[in-house]
Amino acid sequence: MPKVGMEPIRRQQLIHATMAAIDEVGLAEATIMRIARHAGVSAGIISHYFGGKDGLLEATMRQILSDLSEAVSVRRMALNDDSPRAHIGAIIEGNFDRTQVTGPAAKTWLAFWASSMHKPMLQRLQHVNDRRLYANLCHQFRRVLPHAEARKAARGLAAMVDGLWLRGALTPEGLDADEARYLAYHYLDQLLAHHGCQHVASDH
Repeated sequence: MPKVGMEPIRRQQLIHATMAAIDEVGLAEATIMRIARHAGVSAGIISHYFGGKDGLLEATMRQILSDLSEAVSVRRMALNDDSPRAHIGAIIEGNFDRTQVTGPAAKTWLAFWASSMHKPMLQRLQHVNDRRLYANLCHQFRRVLPHAEARKAARGLAAMVDGLWLRGALTPEGLDADEARYLAYHYLDQLLAHHGCQHVASDH
């Protein structure tokens, strides 16, 4: 009989092993056997907890999405400035948090994006993530911009964040999170300045 409380620990262990395997050899070669070896468990454990590789990949992406949401929430709760720029800044910071830009996380994200074109469940997760980013940005921009302009600004900044992340993740040296944040903030300030919005200069 498994020990009480072991299931969450074992599931996290397998999720981390999945990311490590994808980082090492890519999604196609990250077999159940390889993931099991990384986790130090039998392959049957993966089927027991996740029903197979697809279930494990879905759980892994849910974990990374949860980490992203948590990274943004932590930064928003720490704000001492309720301005739209400050809240949008927290979204930018969260998207380039270390939980999102390390080698294993970055390669898992890339695998997720590619697989979401063929796997409906991953496609739904991707859609939810895209809509969340857009909705959060749009909500803040609407505090200072007309509705139509807020939507355009939200789409533009969301594309900027995704583009910076993707280009950085594909470089041999990996994503430079500091530079990505700087460029995203610079674009944000250009958007706000274009509409005559006041903002505080940032060191990012």
